[in-house]
Amino acid sequence: MIKVKKTTLHLIEQNLLSPFVTSMGKVDKRESILVEIEDVDGAVGWGEVVAFSSPWYTEETIKTCWHMLEDYLVPKMGKEEYQHPEQLHDSFHFVKRNNMAKASLDMAIWDLFSKKQGISLSKALGGTKDFIDSGVVVSIDSIDQVLRKMEEYVKSGYKRIKIKIKPGQDYDLLKQIRHEFPTLPLMVDANSAYTLKDINQLQALDEFRLMMIEQPLAEDDIFDHAKLQRELSTPICLDESITSAEDARKAIEMGSCQVLNIKIGRVGGITVAKRIHDVCKTHNIPVWCGGMLETGISRAHNIALASLPNFSIPGDISATSRYWKKDVILPEVIVENGCIAVPHSPGIGYQVDREWIQQITKQKLVMGL
Repeated sequence: MIKVKKTTLHLIEQNLLSPFVTSMGKVDKRESILVEIEDVDGAVGWGEVVAFSSPWYTEETIKTCWHMLEDYLVPKMGKEEYQHPEQLHDSFHFVKRNNMAKASLDMAIWDLFSKKQGISLSKALGGTKDFIDSGVVVSIDSIDQVLRKMEEYVKSGYKRIKIKIKPGQDYDLLKQIRHEFPTLPLMVDANSAYTLKDINQLQALDEFRLMMIEQPLAEDDIFDHAKLQRELSTPICLDESITSAEDARKAIEMGSCQVLNIKIGRVGGITVAKRIHDVCKTHNIPVWCGGMLETGISRAHNIALASLPNFSIPGDISATSRYWKKDVILPEVIVENGCIAVPHSPGIGYQVDREWIQQITKQKLVMGL
């Protein structure tokens, strides 16, 4: 049984080691809300709000998530008792969407639950892997800079590389990449930068033998993606369009995609992420775990999730050293031979560096005392 005693919100800010650029903008400084939950038995679990400071990825922001947590979700959670983490998600039905705020609490409860059970989060979820394959993302930049970064990542052993693209920075870029790396597992991410008017432009990318093209059309669409998929030999992967297991089922049945990207924050937590995984497994649709420029707390949750059997494509789970001079967990996440070891110790399997969190905290709120 889990009865929450205290919830602490830590608003932190860190500089990325290098700016991250997509078709929708640039991120060089990252705010996050680290969520710490303590139950009446003294067990502690950690989660993270992965929304950005501005609403370029979804409608949520750090400020809106803080509001939802403080005024609605944490008070509701404090009134309940949970036998299993899945009950938390169901108790939040009175709040529409706000998935990234909900996900932070869901993550923390899963971490706390698995610690109380004395098992790893991976095992609590039904994970089957001791190692997960690691992929990496290259943001929008000049062709020379993209190629330089790719060479660095290939030497580091990453199992696949994802390239951010947009109209005007797609075909010529990929042509040069394929000239330099003819057999490299390669995918692209458009972040909704195209429409059906660009169908010829997107069809031209078929020649590059891509693993997939991620979210080429609108972030709330599955209908036009089905039209587009019928015209492409390259598999379409949906990201922003999928926020629930029902979304996944409908997209699969419509033929809108052949692959799904699952992000814990986007879908409202590990509970929903696992449900989407199970739907896709039933329909033989492979999935992979996406990243959100997170701290190590979210990265640890992603590692556990990606240990589930249908995560058959390397995810956006890379080494700590790609993002931060210093992370909020110990030890840092390390990639060796393109793989990350799945922790077997209870919970997320990493220690939280409270001293460092204190140094980078901008605002703190303790609720429930």
